[in-house]
Amino acid sequence: MTHRNIKIAATVAVLVTAFVGLLYATLREGTEYYKHVDEVMTERQQWEGKRLQLHGFVVPGSIFVKPSTLEYKFKVQNKGHVVDASYKGVVPDTFKDDSEVVLKGQLTADGFHTDSNNGIMAKCPSKYEAVKKVG
Repeated sequence: MTHRNIKIAATVAVLVTAFVGLLYATLREGTEYYKHVDEVMTERQQWEGKRLQLHGFVVPGSIFVKPSTLEYKFKVQNKGHVVDASYKGVVPDTFKDDSEVVLKGQLTADGFHTDSNNGIMAKCPSKYEAVKKVG
């Protein structure tokens, strides 16, 4: 093997290693699972500490806002399973009792901690349903 071929092989090896490392770091950091509350709560320990998008419905009467702050505590449920959730930030206008929500964050031993920026997506089902005609 010539000196030139060794330099080319070494350069290719360094570039491939750097690319694989960058790809791994990017995918590992950005991976989020999309799960429903009942799926997560039946195997809670498996999901603790992992990045999740958690889908469910706000339990009526469970929303608590700490006075003079943007700190929210509430419960989210799906198919009889409930998880405590917390969020600090501005919530969407459609975030209220019974609203369908998707939370971005992590499940911990004391509940689901929602990311402070864009961690809650909520929709109000009545707003999107077609009007039924009585006739």
